[in-house]
Amino acid sequence: MLAKITSTIDVISGGRLDWGIGAGWYENEYKGYGFEFPKPKDRIGMLNESVEIVRSMWTQTETTYEGQYYRLSRANCDPKPLQSPHPPIWIGGGGEQLTLRVVAKHADYSNFGGLPDEWAHKREILKGHCAAVGRDEGTIGKTWSPEVFMRETEAEVVASGSRNLWGEPFEKWREANLVGTPEQVCEKIQRYVDLGCSGFIPWCPDYPNMETMELFASHVMPNFG
Repeated sequence: MLAKITSTIDVISGGRLDWGIGAGWYENEYKGYGFEFPKPKDRIGMLNESVEIVRSMWTQTETTYEGQYYRLSRANCDPKPLQSPHPPIWIGGGGEQLTLRVVAKHADYSNFGGLPDEWAHKREILKGHCAAVGRDEGTIGKTWSPEVFMRETEAEVVASGSRNLWGEPFEKWREANLVGTPEQVCEKIQRYVDLGCSGFIPWCPDYPNMETMELFASHVMPNFG
């Protein structure tokens, strides 16, 4: 079903689908929709098999698959995606033992978080997994998905307090995300770019207020071409 849905989206969008997938982490969300919440090893195993199946169904006439979690017999997916060889595959998660191994095997883009030194460490782990499967780590785009909150002055940033949805204290939230003045945010972005980060997927905790988005568009984006 997932392969057919995503393929159809690529067709009706004129070949503009980017497919993002992860192993899942938020137990309340599983329970909210009536799904079991397997242990991490099983969730990541299901992720690995899901990506293998979807990519096969996107590219092969038929897919027969015998895995630990999923089994298919002559499954087909028509129409195929427009993008060749297939739509970009984004895998989110920074688990070093298992998730980044799945990234090394299957992903076109890897989205993981962490402070700069943590992010750099995870990239080194990914390099090792890529070497183990004979893949050039440079062929995988590395991205970061932080919260972004901006105000024109330091006083306004501090006065706004933490906007973190999980209630993190202000200083901890600020350190781990793109929180600050335009100049401060540019400085932090540049640090990640220097570490090899090729893209950012920010989200604004003050939306629908547009101040952060307007400052980001006018004072940050022009500095990064």
